[in-house]
Amino acid sequence: MGLGGARDPGPERRERGKLTVTVLGCCGSYPGPGGACSGYLVRSDTTTVWLDAGSGTLANLQRHVGLHDLDAIVLSHEHPDHWSDVEGYHVACTYVQPRRGIPIYAPAGVRDVTHDDTEPTFAWNAVANGDAADIGDLHLRFSRTDHGPETLAVRIDSDGRSLGYSADTGPRWSLEALGSGVDLALCEASFLRDHEGKAKHLSARQAGTSGREARVGRLVLTHIWPSIDPALIQAEGADAFGAAVELATTDKEYVL
Repeated sequence: MGLGGARDPGPERRERGKLTVTVLGCCGSYPGPGGACSGYLVRSDTTTVWLDAGSGTLANLQRHVGLHDLDAIVLSHEHPDHWSDVEGYHVACTYVQPRRGIPIYAPAGVRDVTHDDTEPTFAWNAVANGDAADIGDLHLRFSRTDHGPETLAVRIDSDGRSLGYSADTGPRWSLEALGSGVDLALCEASFLRDHEGKAKHLSARQAGTSGREARVGRLVLTHIWPSIDPALIQAEGADAFGAAVELATTDKEYVL
């Protein structure tokens, strides 16, 4: 057990050879009542990564792993709904339960928007479009999306299983950019088709189309604006995907 919270692996996590992703937050742009912004816990048999760290996700993280159980943090871009909780994690690991050299992989601009003294607690690694990184037994490959500032989607492979994460994007980027054979894709679906063209995000229709064209095995819609009825998002996404889609739910674990 790591410090800062009890690990709760669940029965599926005890099966060897599994790649899992647990939703720590899935609200788009701001947290709804009782919700949290973007954040996911990705685990293999030997490696644990916090993928995006939006507001509210640090509290939820500690229901699943301890603060010292993380091998690395991956941040998609500098909008605060995707990284702000690393500030609280920095405080915990600097002053309460000391730890140094925690690797963070992120576009260069993310480091610039955090407060100035995050080292030596954090060890920053700048990544960009087309870059790859290995974290334990996880292999990551990054793809720049249709979103400003620099935003990186990521494909994570481990032991023959593949997770795709769109991060934030507009329709000029597709899950196809992550390559074939993605078993499960987390794709943003901020709003419904009546809002298309008004913000650099995807509608549920566009997310479903992206998943269908990329031939992903399972499509999980996330980053949904709290003002939108999730049932409408799910129906619109499924119609475009041509099959059932799932909605990201906080604390739900998906096994690949």
